[in-house]
Amino acid sequence: MTSERFLALVAAYGADARRWPEPERAAARAFAAADPAVAGPALAEADAADALLHASRVAHPSMALRDRVIASAAEAGLKARREGRRWLDRLALALGAGWAAAACAGIVAGVMMTTYLTADAQAEAVLYQASLLGVDDAEVLG
Repeated sequence: MTSERFLALVAAYGADARRWPEPERAAARAFAAADPAVAGPALAEADAADALLHASRVAHPSMALRDRVIASAAEAGLKARREGRRWLDRLALALGAGWAAAACAGIVAGVMMTTYLTADAQAEAVLYQASLLGVDDAEVLG
């Protein structure tokens, strides 16, 4: 790694090596250990800039500014996006209703098929219980 590349990395990504590109981290750390005369001042300056950035607060816009922006947009003839996407809302509602109807139909079909498919097992259970009670099969089946 050259000193120019190391200084470019520090200037772009700061002093924290975790933010440096993964393929260049090891080489940059090795360069910093090998040449502290170049790396030390650059890292100190970047660390100070990082500390200032972390200490700064993000200013939130005031309600007055928000209202002025909305008013100027209305004067320019701009409209909210929500009005242009009604077809998308209708499509989402239709797809949701279709999904719910398909889910209900699946539940009904599952209940109906379960009853149909377990009829043989229920008949076998009745016959088995009848044989345990000592009742002749001819009497049960006719």
